[in-house]
Amino acid sequence: MVTQKTSTGSGRTKKMTITGMLGAISVVLGFTPLGFIPIGLANVTTMHIPVIIGAIVEGPFVGAMVGLIFGISSMIKSFMTPTPISFIFLNPLVSVVPRVLIGILTYYFYIAVKKVIKNEKTVLFMSGAFGTLVNTVLVLGSAYVLYAQRIVDSLGLPQGGAFAFFMGIATTNGLPEMIVAAIVTAASVMAIKKVVKN
Repeated sequence: MVTQKTSTGSGRTKKMTITGMLGAISVVLGFTPLGFIPIGLANVTTMHIPVIIGAIVEGPFVGAMVGLIFGISSMIKSFMTPTPISFIFLNPLVSVVPRVLIGILTYYFYIAVKKVIKNEKTVLFMSGAFGTLVNTVLVLGSAYVLYAQRIVDSLGLPQGGAFAFFMGIATTNGLPEMIVAAIVTAASVMAIKKVVKN
């Protein structure tokens, strides 16, 4: 019984450590140029990748907690360095909730796909892309639902132009982000599992 309690405590400490480490990486990526990879005219963000990795390696709780840290840091950055559309990310329904859901949904996607596809690298690649899709769809979708008209007014877009604006972001940034996240997730998780196994 004592051994079981010790093991449980050790497991909790490990989860807290990994959550803190990946959360810190998300914050650093969010507040420095390291979180953006310029690809042509687009800037590909990598800030959500630690959330995906945390979910796959340690489960939905850790993924959700890293996502929470990512979301809160996104709110803080939007407050500290405002842009014409920063008001979107001051709403936790846009900046926080979708990032928490990245960790939860990616984990269950990973588990489900793993039952069908036996190649671990392929599953990790798909999970990285899926986690990015969750981030893109939920963030842009909630922003559109809540702030479509305000975006039009703030950016001087034509009436009904908010949909085209968000679709442009989704296609220009979303697709490259899925590819980058898929590659980084697969490489990172395979490396982590190799270290843990050894």
